Amino acid sequence: MSQLLPSNCTVTYDNENDLSSFILNVKPTEGYWQDGCFKFHIKVTEEYNMVPPIVKCITRLWHPNINETGEVCLSLLRQHSVDGLGWSPIRRLNDVVWGLHALFTDLLNFDDPLNIEAADMYRNSKDEFHRKVSEYVNLYAKE
Repeated sequence: MSQLLPSNCTVTYDNENDLSSFILNVKPTEGYWQDGCFKFHIKVTEEYNMVPPIVKCITRLWHPNINETGEVCLSLLRQHSVDGLGWSPIRRLNDVVWGLHALFTDLLNFDDPLNIEAADMYRNSKDEFHRKVSEYVNLYAKE
């Protein structure tokens, strides 16, 4: 999979014999989360590819589409999505990786954010939002 990853993403396995569970590291090179390292645990269940993998962000961060407990709001991770962009059996893990990567380059889904407070802060005060993101990056997302 590593040859298909964005250049600022890496994958590590806790157990090299278990390819169904891995950590995706995303290191944004631009934008609000620049210079942070964000880790996502991805678990591929036996029902894959009929159901999406289970994804949890294990790095604490301030983001409209990721809450502070690590839940991720990304259409393609939903089995049934209102926007029609949800999971389908033709999707691949590579789509998940690129979708998670895009959370740091595109601010998505502000009509239905998971972290409402972060979304409101972004809409109302980008300076305050940037300060809070930077604080979280410095506290929780440095290697």
